[in-house]
Amino acid sequence: MLYSFQENFVLPLSHDEVVHGKGSLIGKMPGDERQRFANLRLLFAYMFAQPGKKLMFMGDEFGQVREWAHDTSLEWHVLQYAVHSGLQEWVGQLNRTYRSEPALHLLDNNAAGFEWVDCNDNLTSTISLLRKSESAKDTVLIVCNFTPIPRLGYRVGVPAGGYWHELLNSDALEYGGTGVGNLGGVNAEEVSAHGRPYSLKLTLPPLGALFLKAG
Repeated sequence: MLYSFQENFVLPLSHDEVVHGKGSLIGKMPGDERQRFANLRLLFAYMFAQPGKKLMFMGDEFGQVREWAHDTSLEWHVLQYAVHSGLQEWVGQLNRTYRSEPALHLLDNNAAGFEWVDCNDNLTSTISLLRKSESAKDTVLIVCNFTPIPRLGYRVGVPAGGYWHELLNSDALEYGGTGVGNLGGVNAEEVSAHGRPYSLKLTLPPLGALFLKAG
């Protein structure tokens, strides 16, 4: 982030991360099975929230368990299991949202397209940020909870009032999550927070990411 807008960047989770004894991405995740897949969905959400184009090596998108090998097929058979098919659906939805929301890609190489809300909440291991386009109505809020503890009533400052609906929730049931969230969205309150005139009182899913947009 010190020089992210001085060059054109690609954010890679590449071939080199899953070969030569390094194991698979899902194999690097801590916790039980549910937590490992939640962690990986959160990692992908954080990558898509950041400026820069995305690169993901084949097999990562559905959580291949074994290390990649050039002489064998990908483990397509694991898609029969809900945690793997849910992860694949999550990556697909991230791609569709990335393409459809101008704030997530239009100003990738411009500092005006990115703004931290709070990157200092080390007590709860939670970060929040805004991605922006040339129009304020396109602004997307991303909040990531990097702990296995749900956060209830977590207040995040936002630049506009009205209803903010959940574009994405990495903990949704269809992605293999536990279904913790905000029932589709939340109304902004005229309570200042993080230097902004309005704020949202959110339920943050464990090891989860939310993408929200006003309107």
